[in-house]
Amino acid sequence: MNLIDLHCDTLWKLMDLGGEGDLLENDGSVSIRKLEEEGALAQFFACFVYRDAMEGNTPEEQYEAGYRHVLDMIDHMSRQAERYSGRLELAKKPEDIEIIQKKGKTGAVLTVEEGGVLNGSLARLDELYRRGVRLITLLWNYENCIGAPGSRVPSNMEKGLTPFGIRVVERMNELGMIVDVSHAADGVFWDVIKRSRRPVAATHSNCRALADHPRNLTDEMLRALGEQGGVAGLNFYGPFLGTPEESRLEEMTAHVLHMIETGGEDLPAIGTDFDGFDGLKRMDIPDTGHMDRLREALKKAGLSERQLDKVWYKNALRVWKER
Repeated sequence: MNLIDLHCDTLWKLMDLGGEGDLLENDGSVSIRKLEEEGALAQFFACFVYRDAMEGNTPEEQYEAGYRHVLDMIDHMSRQAERYSGRLELAKKPEDIEIIQKKGKTGAVLTVEEGGVLNGSLARLDELYRRGVRLITLLWNYENCIGAPGSRVPSNMEKGLTPFGIRVVERMNELGMIVDVSHAADGVFWDVIKRSRRPVAATHSNCRALADHPRNLTDEMLRALGEQGGVAGLNFYGPFLGTPEESRLEEMTAHVLHMIETGGEDLPAIGTDFDGFDGLKRMDIPDTGHMDRLREALKKAGLSERQLDKVWYKNALRVWKER
């Protein structure tokens, strides 16, 4: 069904939680087989770094280890793509997606979640681009060299981009990398909107009006993102949807409808966050092989086929093309 999912943590699950796991079949929510069941167009795979799990006595040392780990994850993904070259192919530019689809394969796009691994070095940004990374989530849950993460502490939420963070956004624009503001403090979000010359993505963030969580976007942010030509990817994690221990289909639908109402039909996309969370008692969509449930729910809610296609893949692909 031509799905593009802007965010999953499957590489982290396979490598950090289960060793060098296999992408063809695994016990997570995303695998090559499940992507094929869905008829997915492309999956964005995050090289996620959990800083506290990295070796080192200081954040700087941990981010050094984290950068090396990102390179290991990229190498692992490259080996998987080579092993299953008849079914999966890495995409380095948006035009690759259609070419890969015509070959009967699924596209895979590399991203990095936790810009702190740059550790103050723009040269690392260039190296990641050379290695195939096409999107960077600037923040995770720690303050880093780029800025501050979302927080329930108002003073923290007001913090913006650091001088280095400004240079990162500018260089990402030059390289054609997508800037991702999910996890960013509100101040960072507004700085990125102001500084970026290209459309911005919040790859896995929902609506704060429906679920009051700092990880979600206010209506003002949704409007600004839509006006700037960006996208917001629907996150399936219960606390970001509204029911902490459950991932409900009706709540997913409500968030998409609110995004359209607030920021326009070019705003919503999909950013499941699959394999980046656990512990939920209920998941109406447990893996990417069951994404048809959401499409059907959105259709019943009144979305046209044109609007569904925008949510499913066209909005995400447009942002990459306009990078």
